[in-house]
Amino acid sequence: MQIERYETGKRMSQAVTYGGFVFLAGQVAIEAPGTSVGEQTTNILARITRLLEDASSNPTRILSATIWLADISSFEDMNAVWDAWVVPAGHAPARATDEARLAGPEFTVEIGMIAAIVT
Repeated sequence: MQIERYETGKRMSQAVTYGGFVFLAGQVAIEAPGTSVGEQTTNILARITRLLEDASSNPTRILSATIWLADISSFEDMNAVWDAWVVPAGHAPARATDEARLAGPEFTVEIGMIAAIVT
């Protein structure tokens, strides 16, 4: 089995595929820093969709998601965007959501995932 890396930088790759799986690094709203939790979540999920497609997967193949919020009181705002994105019904992954200090104060949401590759 071959390991493939996507958007590789000095410290990390944004996605890595191996053994039928794609592992995504924690994604932040790099195109929308400082915006609302909903806007950041929208930006992150669009980025995740693109990364999954680049790695021969898609949102219906997500197995596990971890979400970090800078302030857990924004849970409902994030979920409003998440719930509209996780479609069709029946494809919701296993998920955990925690409060954490993120990479910078301009980021309020970070999302990491593991998905299956489409065969």
